[in-house]
Amino acid sequence: MNRNYSYLVNTLSSWNFSLSDKQIQQLDLFYELLVEKNKVMNLTAITEFDDVLVKHFADSLSICTVLPSDVKTVCDLGTGAGFPGIPMAIAYPEISFTLIDSLNKRIKFLQEVVDALGLTNVTLVHARAEEAGRGKNYREHFDLVVSRAVANIATLSEYCLPLVKINGYFISFKSGDIKDEIEASGSAVKKLGGTMTEPMYFTIPETDISRSFLIINKEKNTPKAYPRKAGTPSKEPLK
Repeated sequence: MNRNYSYLVNTLSSWNFSLSDKQIQQLDLFYELLVEKNKVMNLTAITEFDDVLVKHFADSLSICTVLPSDVKTVCDLGTGAGFPGIPMAIAYPEISFTLIDSLNKRIKFLQEVVDALGLTNVTLVHARAEEAGRGKNYREHFDLVVSRAVANIATLSEYCLPLVKINGYFISFKSGDIKDEIEASGSAVKKLGGTMTEPMYFTIPETDISRSFLIINKEKNTPKAYPRKAGTPSKEPLK
């Protein structure tokens, strides 16, 4: 392994977190597989190693700053190329992860990754978010649901909160200041059984990339009407 992971090691150290040599090697193999597959399949626009280190690996693992200690099951909804789910699964081998994506080609790629990395704590599911949210195997099943998907909070909450157990959490990875978005989606989150906490704002070290985590606590069952049929949550966000 010739690539230099000192930036990631130092960044994680500043967040009071660390990875073993084996975990760094798993991330490195993931990087190789990602770049190779990206030549024939559109997985990510970010392929330069230094960029992946910051914008995919450090960004995904920044969850360590807010991850609740009682979490045993995690769902990464709309995982795409495996972010944040694969780096999180590498970093937290004691937690069970379910990665859900609507594109079967991505799920097949991630199965190759899981097999190559020897990850025994990852289950991969090909499903639309709306299907997963209504499926008996997944509805109100997870301690934590995470998503790096780009959508407004009301839409993401309609996709994600149905999957969260009572007293569990939905953590949304967001960019920059989200105060207006929070104000606009408060009613929707409440309808879905959630309560928002104050967002945590931070900058990824040695960059000008501003990020935020919005943590939503699941206090009540999500009404059976949600999530609505495919496409509706994004076209007509709850108010």
